[in-house]
Amino acid sequence: MRAAVRKWEAVRAFALGLPEAVEEHPWGPEDGVVKVNKKIFVFLGSADGPEPPGLSVKLRDEVLHGHALAAPGARPTAYGLGRAGWVSVPLGEEGAPSAEVLCEWVEESYRTVALKRHVKELDARGRG
Repeated sequence: MRAAVRKWEAVRAFALGLPEAVEEHPWGPEDGVVKVNKKIFVFLGSADGPEPPGLSVKLRDEVLHGHALAAPGARPTAYGLGRAGWVSVPLGEEGAPSAEVLCEWVEESYRTVALKRHVKELDARGRG
C-alpha cells in the first residue's frame, strides 16, 4: 500500500507541475481532480481512503489506451467516461504501472484537454 501511495503522490506532484494545472475537490476531500482551463485531465481520488489509491486519465492515443487497459485491475472509467477514452488504473495491484508510465499517461491526458498555448508551454519546457 505504501508503494501505491508513493506513486500516487508522484503523479499528483507531476500533474500539478503542468502549465496552469489546479487541484480541486468537487465531490469532497476524497475525490481530488486536476484541471487545466476548467477541464479535468486526471481523477486522483485520495491516497487516504480505505482502498488503495488509483487514478483515471483520458487517453485518445490507441496504443497508450490499450497499454493502460492492460494494466492489472484497469478498466474503462465508470459513468460512461470509458466510452470517451477514460481509463481507471488502480495503483495497489501487483504489477501496477510505474510512476514514470503513469506520468506519461497524465501528460497525454493533459494534452488532450489543454489549450494550444498550454501545450506549447509544456513543449517549450521540454526543450529548455
